[in-house]
Amino acid sequence: MDYVKFVLILLFAILSTYSICGHCAEGQSLEAGMVNPGYEQKPDWFKDSFLDIREDIAEAGAQEKRLILYFYQDGCPYCKKLLEDNFGQRVISNKTRQYFDLIAINMWGDREVVDFKGNETTEKQFAKGLKVMFTPTLLMFNEMGGVVLRINGYYPPHKFLTALEYVGGKRELKTDYQDYLTSLAPQPATGKLHVSEQFLQPPYRLADRVMRSAKPLLVLFEQKRCAACDELHLDILQRKESLALLEGFDIVLLDRWSKDPIQTPDAQETGIVEWAKTLDVKYAPSLIFFDRQGAEVFRTEAYLKAFHIQSVMDYVASQAYLKEPEFQRFIERRANELRARGVKVNILD
Repeated sequence: MDYVKFVLILLFAILSTYSICGHCAEGQSLEAGMVNPGYEQKPDWFKDSFLDIREDIAEAGAQEKRLILYFYQDGCPYCKKLLEDNFGQRVISNKTRQYFDLIAINMWGDREVVDFKGNETTEKQFAKGLKVMFTPTLLMFNEMGGVVLRINGYYPPHKFLTALEYVGGKRELKTDYQDYLTSLAPQPATGKLHVSEQFLQPPYRLADRVMRSAKPLLVLFEQKRCAACDELHLDILQRKESLALLEGFDIVLLDRWSKDPIQTPDAQETGIVEWAKTLDVKYAPSLIFFDRQGAEVFRTEAYLKAFHIQSVMDYVASQAYLKEPEFQRFIERRANELRARGVKVNILD
């Protein structure tokens, strides 16, 4: 083999080990079954659309269905997981086809899109305008073009099926999503919140805190029986890098179902459960970040592993969001900088 051909093959092999997705930034180390998939073939029942979104909503309505826009990007293991673990289950694929037309949109794509106002744009500009920060992101619309439910990131199959049934069954006309979840799985009397003496303690006077502290605020909305919350506190937040990043925040942990009083960062007097509804908290744990003036600047509301939790904390603590509004770009640079320092990046560890 000549030298030039050898170099080209080696370069291709190196590049093929890297992929970035809004939910993740991936290097060479992935768990079994989660290797960089590159392009993933979508199910043949996804709608083949001309991407005039107004027409798509109308066509779905004419069939007594609703529209889902699925934002993805190639090389995203969580998109692969959605396609295989979720849509690979007959009950989920059948439920989706029963209730919805589903259109896949490449968040970095250049295909022409006609948006809700009739303006011509591209897939990537359309995604940016809708503030798509993670892949997968799914927007579920009603017949009028309003977003009934937004799923930022990956939901495991049982949670995803619940979301399909809520929106597909038009249950938002009778109850909000949080109350619907509660009716399916009432909060148990037992369980544990992972409170810490390092967190802010009640009474929660968050607007008063803004006046006294120079740190941004991290609000953790959790619940007492929550495996993902356990993993967050017993593993992810115990890691050395996580602990260092946590030093940059004032932190408050709230039971999302609690009726205890709270003063919000904007000085509203309310209850915790009412505040969670106002913020449209749908997932536990949800991490919501507020700046030093008490304004929300970022949130996570899907299942994330350590690298992404750490990246989000870094994004807010460093105030990178002020210069780089696209989290995907930030996480890509952060992953590359870590690799350049010899740090192994594993998004699923």
